[in-house]
Amino acid sequence: QVQLVESGGGLVQTGGSLRLSCAASGRTFSMYFMGWFRQAPGKEREFVAAINWSGGSTYYADSMKGRFIISREYAKNTLYLQMNSLKPDDTAVYYCAASSSFGVVTTGRTYDHWGQGTQVTVSS
Repeated sequence: QVQLVESGGGLVQTGGSLRLSCAASGRTFSMYFMGWFRQAPGKEREFVAAINWSGGSTYYADSMKGRFIISREYAKNTLYLQMNSLKPDDTAVYYCAASSSFGVVTTGRTYDHWGQGTQVTVSS
């Protein structure tokens, strides 16, 4: 099992920045990808970004490219999401996820483990 704990959410004004963190513990050696998803009220969960845990290759949703940066600190088993130029449409609960197998990184069902989520609210 892999346990994931997100932190770093909060309230920020339009144009501001936040950095989310996700601390992984347990069988972290089994992780192949880690990713961020988000879900706004009344909307479906959507892919934000993902990273190959060992190699570091990154993947982004088109709407996040250039504003969000996913990274990981391998030695600390920690995943990050740097979010810049935030907009009210970015308001959502952000979830960290880990996959122990190769698959389509933009799809939630690829991921075996999920964190509890952290709320990000962007005020206009």
